[in-house]
Formats: sequence, C-alpha cells, structure tokens
Amino acid sequence: MIFKIHFYVVLLFITLLSTNSFASGFNIKKVEPMFWWTGMKNPNLQLLIYGENIGTAEVSINYDGVSLKKVNKVDNQNYLFIDILISDKTKPGKFQILFSKENKEKLIYDYELKVRTHNPDNHKGFNSSDVIYLLMPDRFSNADTLNDNVETMLEKSDRNNPDGRHGGDIQGIINHLAHISDLGATALWINPLFENNNPLYSYHGYAITDFYKTDLRFGTNKDYLKLVNECHKKGLKIIMDLVLNHCSTEHWFIKDLPVKDWIHQFPEFTRCNYRTSTITDPYASEIDKKLMLTGWFDRNMADLNQKNIFLATYLIQNTIWWIEYSGIDGIRLDTQPYSDKNMVADWSKSIFEEYPDFNIVGEAWLQKEAITAYWQKDTKNKDNYNSNIPSITDFPMYFAIASAFNEEESWTEGIARLYYILTQDFLYAKPENNLIFVDNHDINRFYENIKHDFNKYKMGLAFLLTTRGIPMIYYGTEILMSGEEHKGHGEIRKDFPGGWENDNINAFNKEERTPEQNEAFDYLQKLLKWRKNKNVIHTGKLTHYIPVDGIYVYFRHNEKESVMVVLNNKNTVKTLNLDYYKENLMNYSSGTDIITKTNIILNEPFEIPGKSAMIIELE
Repeated sequence: MIFKIHFYVVLLFITLLSTNSFASGFNIKKVEPMFWWTGMKNPNLQLLIYGENIGTAEVSINYDGVSLKKVNKVDNQNYLFIDILISDKTKPGKFQILFSKENKEKLIYDYELKVRTHNPDNHKGFNSSDVIYLLMPDRFSNADTLNDNVETMLEKSDRNNPDGRHGGDIQGIINHLAHISDLGATALWINPLFENNNPLYSYHGYAITDFYKTDLRFGTNKDYLKLVNECHKKGLKIIMDLVLNHCSTEHWFIKDLPVKDWIHQFPEFTRCNYRTSTITDPYASEIDKKLMLTGWFDRNMADLNQKNIFLATYLIQNTIWWIEYSGIDGIRLDTQPYSDKNMVADWSKSIFEEYPDFNIVGEAWLQKEAITAYWQKDTKNKDNYNSNIPSITDFPMYFAIASAFNEEESWTEGIARLYYILTQDFLYAKPENNLIFVDNHDINRFYENIKHDFNKYKMGLAFLLTTRGIPMIYYGTEILMSGEEHKGHGEIRKDFPGGWENDNINAFNKEERTPEQNEAFDYLQKLLKWRKNKNVIHTGKLTHYIPVDGIYVYFRHNEKESVMVVLNNKNTVKTLNLDYYKENLMNYSSGTDIITKTNIILNEPFEIPGKSAMIIELE
C-alpha cells in the first residue's frame, strides 16, 4: 500500500541536559535529529524523543513560525514522536520544547534550527560522464593509529584477522585522494562509515548501531565533513553508502523498541530467502514473498519494517539530514529490493524534491535484465510501480563481463555475451544510468575472474569504459589486486598495500609497484583521463554489430565525433574487413588508436592482435 509522508524524522545522539535534573519522573536521553534547518522545501519535521517515561509528558512549543501539529504517543512510554511545522518565515535560532506533567514536573529542551545555505560545490549528482572509485574504508589506509582501538567500541583492531578491523580511517582516505584523482576517477563511493559498534565483524559498515554517527574508529562527523570538502576541492564527487533495510541488533532502538512492528519479528530466528525475484514474479507464493521481505539478512541484523510510518519517516529524514549536513553528491542504496518498495519510492521522491540535481543508485543484485529494470525510475512496469531511483546496479552486465573473456566463442557465449546484454536495453527506462562494473566488495575481484590474464584485463576495462552506463572501479583494480569471494570476504577486501605505515610495499608510489602493476595503472589511467572529456562516450549513441568469429565491433557517436571500439576475443591475430561497418565509417577516412597512437587507414583492412582491444578515434 502506497503511503504519503508529509513530514520528516531525523536522528541525533546527545548527552543529558542539565535541565533534566528538574524532572524526577521522566528524562530525555536522545532527540533525533539534534538540529534541522529553516528554508527546507518540506516544512514538516518529526522529532523522535527518547528517554525514561518521556511518553507520559505533555508537550508545548512557543516560537514564532514553529507550530506543534501533533504529539504521537506509542506503546513504549520511553518514546514520543512530535510533529512540528516550520513556516517559510521562521528565523533560524533555538526554541524551547516544554515537557511537563500535571504534578508540575517539567523539562525544557532547547532545539536548534540552522539557516540553510547554498554551496554550488554540493549536491551535484553523478552521471555517465563520471567514473566512480569504490573503496572500503577499513581496508584502504590507516592514517590515525590512535583511533584503531576506542574504549567505547566493542571490537578492537586485529589486522591478522581477515574478518577483523584493520584500522583504515577517514584521514587515510583524505591522504590518498590525489591517488584517486590522478588515476582519473571523478567520484568516490565509500562503503558505510556509520557507527557499527558490534562485538565481531564490524568493519564492513552494514550493521549500523547509530544512523547519525560516524564510527569513531573511522573518525567523527566533522572528519566526514572534511572528507567531503577535500573531495570537492579535487573535483571528486562523493557518494554515501546507505542502508534502509536493516541495522544491527546492537542499535539502541532495537534494544528498546518504540513499537513491536518497528522490526519484522518471528517466534524464532527466520532468515531471508534472498530471492528478490519473488517481488516481480507473477507466480510467486505468498510465503516466498514474505520470507524475502521480512526475513532477516543475518542473526545480528534486525530487519526493519518500513511500513511502520514512524520508522519510514525516521529513515527519510535521516537521509535528508546527512545530505544537507555533509554536502554529498549522491547515495548508493544498499539492498534496494529488500525494503518495502513503496516506502523506497517515497524516500527517493522526498530526496529529489529537496535536491533535484542529486543522484541515487540502488543495489539490485539480480541475475536477469527484466527484473533488474523493474527497480529503475520510469521503467514501464505492468503494476505501474516507479521506484524514483534513476540508477541501478547492472549485475547482468557484470555476469556477462565475468564470463565473456574466458569462454570459447559461440552464438551466445564468449564475446557474444556482451552483445546480447546490450540488446536487452529496451527493458530499461534509461540504460545510460546503469552503474556498470567488473567487480565490487561482494564478488570476486576481476583479475581473479580472468585468471590473472593481463590481456583480458585490458579488454574488460576497455569495454567497461566505452560502453553505455556509469562505470565503477573497485579499489586495487588499478594495481591488479586479486581475491576469490568463496574464500571469505576478507580475500576480496584486502588492505591496499602501502596504506599502513609498516607495509613492506607502498603501491601508492609508482617506484614501489611491480612493472606489471605500473602497466595496469598506466593503462587504466590513460583510459580514464581520455574518457573524462569525451562527451561522445558519456552521451553518444551506441551502434554495435553482431560478433563474428570472436570479433565484436561497436561505435559511440554523436553529431561531432565518433569512436570505434574493436574487441578480439580470439587468441590469434584477426584481419578486419571494414566494408561491413561502412554505415558508421562513411564520413571518416582514418583513425587513431588512443592507447598505441597508431594511425589506422580506413580504406583498407587492418589487423587486430589476439585477446586485445582497440579504441579508435575516427577522423
């Protein structure tokens, strides 16, 4: 059932105010958010108030431009949800919220409204002109060893444990932004930096214990602001990794639920079946759909019920708070299909109403094109569902790339996989918005998939960076890092060599990389820097030709220029007869291979080496 949300909830972690001592019967432990802004397009705000017996208090507000609409009391008397309306004429400042009882007990809480400012460097979104660099903060670089172990954090650093915390932090990322920008990436996606105060396996960031707080082992909220600002100074956009579907069982509101249906509950632990296809399957049983949507990801990750109106508002406002507070340019939404789809549509709509230039990519880890397309904004779905999320993870393309360069050629296998993936693009509303990748933090590293074959490496990246979509590069791909997922996530999330002071090799420095690593870095860098200013690759049309005998040819073209890409998936040299491609070559007489700078004469056949890619700028 689709519901509308006319107000926002935001979270905050604060200490007890001195005024609390005047109220022996109730107190305030948390108000979320700690502050909000005037001038927001949506004038509604819902405050979550948490404290002992606070639900027994009456509430009043007296401030010009701020109206108390409703006080929502729930089953747990330790919570209140206060709906307020902020007029467009409200002045920034602090106003008092009075909590009182008939016996004259009272408590006054000072709440702040900040002025909303516009920074042209913020909220820019991302698109097919960008190349995103993904990194896992715990495994990238450790600059501040003093925060490796924090007294209030349950898990301590253990770099010898592949599933433990290794100490990477925000300052480590800042210290190596030059590496990322020099490589040629234009945007940075960082796996979650939120607090994950769990006893074990807390480094990955997806079991959140505080939605408003940066994990102290990474840094502070102010450190995150610094990171965003430093990225913007270097021309790097920044994408926050965010989770709506679940949180840690160690989260404070899981330990003291506001209402029973805040999470999905069962008589005993019930795991999700992970079959997101059941959401779109017209023949799916109700039990399969229920287990998909309400089963838990893990014993330590409580499954949140976004149908609960208070929780839904809470999550929407939390996201908007972070966008406004930090100035980020985009969001990667974890496990998009696992959350209530109607709430997700409202969530994304609310974001774009405040930030029209923003962008969101939803993680839809699905095998087939049709069920992937379902989750993208404006797809023509039979049930008329619209997620309002412009970008979607293109796992079907990933699976094709992972297999294409290892297989013998046939009508459907080998290089033909790339062709057939693109022939399904009619299913997507905007396939150019798909996030495309050869690996990420959950799957085999690309160099592992292609069996450490450097020629295949170059072919895969050449295709990734010239086909349609928004390319993403996983940290370490530039230095041929390898690892198999089935050996454990620690294998595909190894530390970047040189990110720790005592590392034997510093792969951030060219002088300490191997010749093959430097060749890989230089190849990727050349592609990325060339792509950065190539509008024809960003937005040009794509015309491709049926692969024949291991040769796949396609063109990216617009009214001003054209680029020809040739992939030879055979091990032997092939001669290319250009007459077949004349509809895309008729206005050109020559071309230049952007990697080798070799001149190509187009009125005669030319050779392409085995297992290689050529990217030819036509002239």
